[in-house]
Amino acid sequence: MSDPILELRNLKMHFPVRGGVMSRQINSVKAVDGVSLSIGHGETLGLVGESGCGKSTLGKSIVRLTQPTAGSVIFDGKDITQLSQRKLRPLRRNIQMVFQDPAESLNSRMSVGQIISEPLEVQKIGTQATRRDTVEKLLERVGMPKSAAQRFSFEFSGGQRQRIGIARALALNPDMIVLDEPVSALDVSVQSQVLNLLLDLQQDYNMAYLFIAHDLAVVKHISDRVAVMYLGKIVELADADTIYQHPRHAYTKALISAIPEPDPQVERPRVHLEGEVPSPINPPEGSAFGHRINHPRYEESIGMDLSMVEIEKGHWVAADPCCLSEDDYLRVSSKS
Repeated sequence: MSDPILELRNLKMHFPVRGGVMSRQINSVKAVDGVSLSIGHGETLGLVGESGCGKSTLGKSIVRLTQPTAGSVIFDGKDITQLSQRKLRPLRRNIQMVFQDPAESLNSRMSVGQIISEPLEVQKIGTQATRRDTVEKLLERVGMPKSAAQRFSFEFSGGQRQRIGIARALALNPDMIVLDEPVSALDVSVQSQVLNLLLDLQQDYNMAYLFIAHDLAVVKHISDRVAVMYLGKIVELADADTIYQHPRHAYTKALISAIPEPDPQVERPRVHLEGEVPSPINPPEGSAFGHRINHPRYEESIGMDLSMVEIEKGHWVAADPCCLSEDDYLRVSSKS
């Protein structure tokens, strides 16, 4: 990929755990623990994984709602990791975020028009009259009537509120939007409408998306490439068709096997995961997924470099003896 719009280099987000009389830091929650990936202009990268694996934290770190502990966020060729809030302000025009719960992310004390025009006011773009026109055009573009600008967000359904959130993200004409599970709180029938809207908007504005979700069926519908995250790390990355048809990592295979099959006559073998997800406060020293399933090669993985290796062109997978077939592990270990 040439000149990606976003590049993450060994990004980490650790939250302190404090205790004792002096409330000193005694440990840390390793929510994101060394993530490296890139997203091209106009591309959609799907990010999937179980709840608690660090997906949303990664998205918030990218837009600098949280300050990364280590690593770099390179946006449009500029390292924004250590920029002050003042220097970040002009860059926020180009990268926006749509949150999971529109009821919580929209201020119920503000009218819809005020919500959508607020980014324009913060960035000092246009006059009051031009902002009003922009709001009306954005509402129409996301399938809402102009009259919605005079109403409040709590007067609308969940799907309509999410459309308002998308309109707000579009107000500054960004180059990239981080979508944090934007349809998980919506009815299935509404999900498809919002997904189709996002696809249409991407085609019109040539925006890049980071689409965060735990529903692999949704991710398959919208993504060009898919990254699979487990306990703060990316364990597999490839184009969407490859991930769904030829997954390599055992965790990816388990996630795909859990996708519901709409045809009741078709039986899909289900991978039943044993054990519990390890704690991000004290992650295993070796393979996190191998530890969970009590894999016989877990002890061997302790101290190993489990970084991702390109097993095929464009298909990256963690070089983990607990999670790959014998043939695949021999292939990646010879390249690492």
